[in-house]
Amino acid sequence: MFENRKLEILTLIGLFTFVVLFMIVSGQSGHAFSGSDDVGSEKIAELTGKPVESFTPLIPQYVPPSGEIESTLFALQATFGGVVVGLVIGYWYGQKRRPLNS
Repeated sequence: MFENRKLEILTLIGLFTFVVLFMIVSGQSGHAFSGSDDVGSEKIAELTGKPVESFTPLIPQYVPPSGEIESTLFALQATFGGVVVGLVIGYWYGQKRRPLNS
């Protein structure tokens, strides 16, 4: 029964392991979703003696006028990424199923 589903089972085990490890690691920090941006900003502030709020980026970040536009742009970005991933997987699947003589 499980011989035909080895890849699916391994994928589910890997996904479950990733989610559990992510939850464990994110729960250990001082606040949720802290990362290299926070650590880097704090280190720069420590070395320069300037507060973190005084830094401005070299390329200004676009701030949309409303939350609806922000979520729409995020949805478009996710859709575009999904289409690209789907095209790549479809291409690989098509190459695998193509006869060798053509």
